[in-house]
Amino acid sequence: MFKIKNKWFWGLQFIGWGLLVGSNTFLKLILSHTETIWRIYFAVEGFSLMLFGILGSLLIRLFLKRNDFIENQNITNYGKLLGVVFLANILTTTCVYIVCYSFVHVFELSKEDFVTTKVIITSVNITIYHFFWAVFYIVIKSVIKYQKGKVAQTELKIALKAAQLNTLKGQINPHFMFNSLNNIRGLMLEDVPKSREMITRLSEMLRYSLNSNKIDTITIEEELDIVENYIELSKIQLEDRLHFIQEITPDTIAYTIPPMLIQMLVENAIKHGISKEINGGEIILKIHKIQEYIQIEVRNTGELRMDTISTKIGLSNIKKRLELLYGERGSFLLEEKEKMVVAIIKIPIR
Repeated sequence: MFKIKNKWFWGLQFIGWGLLVGSNTFLKLILSHTETIWRIYFAVEGFSLMLFGILGSLLIRLFLKRNDFIENQNITNYGKLLGVVFLANILTTTCVYIVCYSFVHVFELSKEDFVTTKVIITSVNITIYHFFWAVFYIVIKSVIKYQKGKVAQTELKIALKAAQLNTLKGQINPHFMFNSLNNIRGLMLEDVPKSREMITRLSEMLRYSLNSNKIDTITIEEELDIVENYIELSKIQLEDRLHFIQEITPDTIAYTIPPMLIQMLVENAIKHGISKEINGGEIILKIHKIQEYIQIEVRNTGELRMDTISTKIGLSNIKKRLELLYGERGSFLLEEKEKMVVAIIKIPIR
């Protein structure tokens, strides 16, 4: 893709400058001297104008890229751009002038045809060329940015729907509901108030799951409420085999994250970790603010198993959502450390 863009850029550079300089040189050949030496002079002048004009446009392009101009279009940057265009014009005109003057001097041509007026006219033309080059470049880049934004938004909506639906299937699939309701039914014979509480937790969790496809972000505090419901429902079946520990910095709970992100990590930790251990184990949830990031870490007893399709779907959804929402600033890491599976998500603070 980079090579293709490069070819397009250089192709347009030579075509654009070639047409401008070529038409200008052609008119001079027709309207001016007919001597061979002057024809050579016009060709040299045209070539040097195209060469140094391209170099001047590269200087403008360097400024636009260094200042991330497309993302930061404001009065200050536009003022700087005009200054860079003026600087590119001075450098280009000076170089063209030196080449042309050297040619006239070497071949001892008449100095009458090499006057300051022509230099001024050339300078004005180059300024106009560079100005419209910058406008053309900004327009093309802005259009590309707009199109990429539309594509990214479409991909984000599709990915979010897919991620939410897959998570939803993992949360309210018949197997999970059957186990939860069956466990609650058994609990009713022993502890009616507790069973009522579990039914309430299950209904809140199902309501959250059904409504999650209508929102893009949720506070960490709200997400933790659902995680707590899930843990309590899981404890009915796993009992003392499940130990849940939270280490959460209080000032992080107001920040927003994509819905079901922590829920998915905890669910995977129970489903593919704790439930497969004979003696059970523990899940440690840590949420901290590190510089300009929120770090979410879920540790669980067990081994890293990548042979289940459901695990791969869940991890793929997490990575895709982070990539589309935060680009390179968001990250997801899954590894095994000291007989613990560790999942770490970093989300930039907006």
